[in-house]
Amino acid sequence: MIGYLDCSTGVSGDKFLGALIDAGFDPGLLRDALTGMGLDAVVVETPTTRSSGVTGAGVRASETGAPRRDYRALRSLLEGAPVTARARTGALAALTALAEAEAHVHGVDVDDVHFHEIGAADTIVDLLGIAMGLDSLGIEHLAASPVAVGTGTVTTEHGELPVPAPAAAALLQGMPIVPGPVGGELTTPTGAAALRAFASEFGAVPPMVLRRVGTGCGTRDLGLPNVCRLLLGDPIVSTPGVDEVVLLESNIDHLTPEELASAAERLREAGALDVWQTPIVMKKGRSATLLSALARPDDASRIADRMIAETRTLGVRVVPLERRLAERDVTEIDTAFGRARFKVATMPDGYRVLAVENDDASRIAAERGIAIDEASRLLESEAARELGVQPRRHRSPSDTTKPSD
Repeated sequence: MIGYLDCSTGVSGDKFLGALIDAGFDPGLLRDALTGMGLDAVVVETPTTRSSGVTGAGVRASETGAPRRDYRALRSLLEGAPVTARARTGALAALTALAEAEAHVHGVDVDDVHFHEIGAADTIVDLLGIAMGLDSLGIEHLAASPVAVGTGTVTTEHGELPVPAPAAAALLQGMPIVPGPVGGELTTPTGAAALRAFASEFGAVPPMVLRRVGTGCGTRDLGLPNVCRLLLGDPIVSTPGVDEVVLLESNIDHLTPEELASAAERLREAGALDVWQTPIVMKKGRSATLLSALARPDDASRIADRMIAETRTLGVRVVPLERRLAERDVTEIDTAFGRARFKVATMPDGYRVLAVENDDASRIAAERGIAIDEASRLLESEAARELGVQPRRHRSPSDTTKPSD
């Protein structure tokens, strides 16, 4: 199972844990683990909570007469926790990240980090609970949205600090952050430490079949839902032969055919999978050309920028697509006309066909002084005899699958 944590109003330990509980994690497992660690005095409450009309799980942790524990004490408690190895490792990683950030901020050795935030019961409850929840729900991969951090200042044991607090800022390095919809502190150091330990990517929701939604509510009144939402689902398994691509399009009415052809060629050189032009009629009956390019998702932004730079268009449409690909490979053959490359493809019905690479057919046609279609036919005929594969253009209609099949 994969998960996606929406941090659009920030993330804290209690909101993250609350989302896991609302998604199905049994908080009784956490209470049993705390008892097994000798923390019988720690009380964990998980009331159903409403935040600006949105219902979710809240988390309240308290400990009567709680000692001011340092990092070493908490690490020792977690090392002896009666939980799975995965949950223990995750909780220790989050705690260590938090302690190292605080040590860096305050200029002390990590083992000497000793302050209220890390010694409080809610810190160990939050980090251990999050690690146990991810493990219990079988979440193998966690992604998150860009993290809202807030603005202004926050009052802490160390005085008034800028937002994000120094420890949170240290932990959020390398992650995408945004101010968020309101001021004040939206992401706490504990929440940032949990993201550092458990989230492996940031951005849009990953493709999934949605199975559960969990909502964790914070305590502060923001004037809007103060929640973290956790989306859980099954990853969409790629179908063999299906490839994710992005279609880039722009209507062009200000370039000459020669200029447009040059722009198309430069898009190919930039890494576009394919580029083509379609005559269109725009508003007021104006003739124009639809310039289209196909790109891989990772290249789409770069090639869209190149399309704008080459054509000076004012906009590019970006459409995610899937394409079905026939299995293929490329082989080179020494023919009577010279060395040439051939695509050999396997159709869905298992039939194999070949086609000469157009660049090689064009080169040989020029060298021999013959038409390119004649060069292609001669080259493919020779390759067919050597490989035992029929040229694609020669396949009989009777060999194809009928629509009714």
